[in-house]
Amino acid sequence: MIHESAKIHPSAVIEDGVIIGANVTVGPFTYIATGVEIGEGTEVMSHVVIKGPTVIGKDNRIFPFAIIGEECQDKKFSGEATRLEIGDRNVIRESVQIHRGTTQDKGVTVVGNDNLLCVNAHIAHDVVVGNHTHIGNNSILGGHVTVGDYAGVMALSAVHPFCTVGAYSYIGGCSAVVQDVPPYVLAQGNHAKPFGLNIVGLQRNGFEKPELHAIRRAYKEIYRSGKTLAEVKPVIAEMAKDWPSVGRFSELLDNSERGIIR
Repeated sequence: MIHESAKIHPSAVIEDGVIIGANVTVGPFTYIATGVEIGEGTEVMSHVVIKGPTVIGKDNRIFPFAIIGEECQDKKFSGEATRLEIGDRNVIRESVQIHRGTTQDKGVTVVGNDNLLCVNAHIAHDVVVGNHTHIGNNSILGGHVTVGDYAGVMALSAVHPFCTVGAYSYIGGCSAVVQDVPPYVLAQGNHAKPFGLNIVGLQRNGFEKPELHAIRRAYKEIYRSGKTLAEVKPVIAEMAKDWPSVGRFSELLDNSERGIIR
């Protein structure tokens, strides 16, 4: 079903069963396969490929040569019915690839709202990208990676499968991330190491001085106290009672599969 207000270029190929909302535009030579749903106000530019099952929300901008909802590159994948879900107001730049999930995990890849995915970024199967993130040019998120809200993964960086990039963290360019990056942390290098807190990013997002001091104390407890993580965990949990933002450290320490960068 194509809404009457949608503008579809005559050279675009839209298969049967596609749902296109109000005021959507589809550029020339774009291909949209059965099982795709595109929300109102989204702009799909020229030479884009979108396969399903894929649901794309409202007011997104998808630039030329992006490939959305393609089969994953996991050798275990054998055509199972898996999905891709993309939220609202995302900017998906040229040649970005976002693959559907696998039945070995959640069966779905998720991209939230208000994200910027820069040129040639790769979002692999079963990845969960939060809201307001920045995924830089030629960055790679391996399968099953989780990226928290307001995090940044800068150009030419690669995140190993099953890693978590915490909320408000910032990974510098050309980094190789092979373990979890705690929230709020600046990381850089191959392999990526912590270099303090993303203070500028936190200030830009409204964190006030008392909260920043609490986050800084938690960071020092993890990285500079000389304690083991087992010793650190109850201290962080106690701090989180007064400062819920510190609780993000506890959540990652409790649930990390690959350990945190050190």
